[in-house]
Amino acid sequence: MSVRSKKIWFGVALWGVIVLPTALLATMLTLVWQEMFGPMPTFEELENPKSNMASEVFSEDHVLLGTFHIENRTFVSFEDISPNLIRALLATEDVRFAHHSGIDTQGLLRVLVRTIALGERNQGGGSTITQQLAKNLFPRTNNEYDSPLEKYGHLFVVKLKEWITAVRLERNYTKNEIIAMYLNVIPFGSNAFGVNAAAQTFFNKHPMQLNVDESALLAGIVNAPTRYSPVRNYESATARRNFVLRQMVRADYLSPESYAALSEQPITLRYQQQDHNTGLATYFRERVRQIMNARYPHPSHYSTTAAYEVDLAEWEGNPLYGWCHKNKKPDGTSYNVHRDGLKIYTTINSKMQQYAEESLVSHLKNTLQPALNDEIKAKGGKIFGASMSSREEEESLLRAIKQTERYRTLRSAGLSMSQIMENFRKPTGMTIFTWQNGEVEVNMSPLDSLKHYKSFLRASFMAMDPRTGYIKAYVGGPNFKYFKYDLAKQSKRQIGSTIKPFLYTLAMQEGYDPCYRVPNIPQTFVEGDTTWTPKNASASAYDGKIVTLKWGLSHSVNNISAWLIKQFNPHSVVDICHKMGIVSYIPPVNSIFLGTADVSLYEMVNSYATYANKGVRVMPIMVTRIEDRNGNVLSPVGATRKTEAISEQTAYLMTNLLQSVVNSGTAVRLRNAYRLTGQIGGKTGTTQDQSDGWFMGITPQLAGGVWVGCEDRTTHFESLRTGGGSNSALPIFGLFMQKVYADPSLHISVSAQFEVPSNMRSFNLNCDTHESSESAPSRKKRVDEEFF
Repeated sequence: MSVRSKKIWFGVALWGVIVLPTALLATMLTLVWQEMFGPMPTFEELENPKSNMASEVFSEDHVLLGTFHIENRTFVSFEDISPNLIRALLATEDVRFAHHSGIDTQGLLRVLVRTIALGERNQGGGSTITQQLAKNLFPRTNNEYDSPLEKYGHLFVVKLKEWITAVRLERNYTKNEIIAMYLNVIPFGSNAFGVNAAAQTFFNKHPMQLNVDESALLAGIVNAPTRYSPVRNYESATARRNFVLRQMVRADYLSPESYAALSEQPITLRYQQQDHNTGLATYFRERVRQIMNARYPHPSHYSTTAAYEVDLAEWEGNPLYGWCHKNKKPDGTSYNVHRDGLKIYTTINSKMQQYAEESLVSHLKNTLQPALNDEIKAKGGKIFGASMSSREEEESLLRAIKQTERYRTLRSAGLSMSQIMENFRKPTGMTIFTWQNGEVEVNMSPLDSLKHYKSFLRASFMAMDPRTGYIKAYVGGPNFKYFKYDLAKQSKRQIGSTIKPFLYTLAMQEGYDPCYRVPNIPQTFVEGDTTWTPKNASASAYDGKIVTLKWGLSHSVNNISAWLIKQFNPHSVVDICHKMGIVSYIPPVNSIFLGTADVSLYEMVNSYATYANKGVRVMPIMVTRIEDRNGNVLSPVGATRKTEAISEQTAYLMTNLLQSVVNSGTAVRLRNAYRLTGQIGGKTGTTQDQSDGWFMGITPQLAGGVWVGCEDRTTHFESLRTGGGSNSALPIFGLFMQKVYADPSLHISVSAQFEVPSNMRSFNLNCDTHESSESAPSRKKRVDEEFF
């Protein structure tokens, strides 16, 4: 071939290999820039890229309790990320990051020549960190294509868009900001989006605390979160971590000696997947989420007028109720707790919350549940009360079956009742929760699974500061993953004798005092054509004698409560209950003092807190403030709402009465078994057949309450000794207070005292609990004289 021919062929090759592709690429870039192939991210979108940011829920002592999220992602700044992770990322993903402007031409040539032409697979990809950020901020669409040409043509256009977006990102942000943005948006697997969630999930650390090998592991996961997951694929994750460490050596970020030592170390995790079922205060967090998302109440959505009026009052008076719909973002839309990255600061104290959860679980797991299991075993596996007939048991189980999702699915599929029951009796593989072994894989029928969970004791606990209304601890059940129903606020159960202090409050309000003497004899009520005489729970040496009101309450004697209800009336008791903090409906009947009304633990704790707060009712507060993702306070939500329910003198007299319950009455176990000192008032409560056990307690600085029972009231302890509130509920309060008093950082003091009112009239409060130095007639005469 002549020299001329060679020149011609060289020119053609030059045009074909370099000039024409370059011209075509330039043309395509221009067309893409001009949005001829669809819109590009706007300047505003580049300045404020949209991504699903988790809202964080914090305790009052600045502990992250958990998040509300679709993607578990919270942002951290560049300064809050460990330099180890930055180096590991750069060494692996973009070693020339500091020297390019979004597109690394050397990297592209390396991919073209060494990876594609020579087949070397260890050279890495050609995408820069900025390009990967562009892809994550503005993700590709997953369309279906009619031909490979259409598919690859679309991918080519998308790639060009990412190039242009990367360049524009480099113009709008500093290098440090780009790295931080990248680490904040990328997925790490295990429901962890962004480095903050990843560090918490895999190592229970803040990103700044990550060491070299932990950083190498996370930098390696980025490439393929499932393939390199240290939880699912340990060996692959180890190999990938070591690859990252070698890359750090090549980039002079790590010495060969350090590599040799680190590469031999096993991967050490403190793994806990961050979801709504884990962490502290799971029930509390869910309650906050529901309250914030509440919508304006409409009467048509309620079965009773009373329930509608309660929620309407909350909407109008509680800033937190419906917060997401009451407050609008700058664009006029409602806030979304799962996407908008809010910071929600609550009243919960993380230590008190931990103590409450530990106390509840410990008592159920180690004491109560084994006792109930022994009773069920002694009855031949019968989970319901001994007095329940076989037919009643079948009806109860059938009601439970009809409440399940399995039943609804089978019914929708057209199966008959007999076919459904056959399905429920057929064993199948499933995971169940047990106290002793946690989650267990078993082969069990759905019907037996229902029986298994019906035999589980449930419990709830709540403690609040009576002065501020701040809820310090809130436990809605034993395990949120398996028992979602909130037994602290949603559930309402019969309250038993815990209602009696409200009746005694009427007496103190009307001029009686704790040492006032009354006859301990049965009281008969005439109701129409019938009569009714309530009985005491057990016989006493003081039956038929004159006793003090203090003795009557401390031993929860029905004779005394019946005598008091005759002095006043059921409607007056209902009124005082509502003033104190109970919003549930209470039937105004003579038997009101037996506590057959259904009330939530939340209401009961709020009511008892009124005694400790000098008669002033303070509404419970869950959240003190809410900030946006940038730390701007959006609206105040922690304002105290309070009303005077009873006089300060009446409240003080009631604290004296309630202390007698702890010092010498049904709650004396707090002194004897749990060795609690200081001023503590309380009241036990037990409902019929021991279906519910209650304990309400107050100190000068805390008010708390416990409920214990099974899901179905027909599953219960057979004896008052094991199922009574003093044995089922009181120990949880006792264990909690032991931990609280032992922690000086909480500033809950044993020496704190209920303050005596400055205008307190002279009363003899130190009388023996069953007698008084003054006769009933003369006492009544003196009280009347003082009253008028």
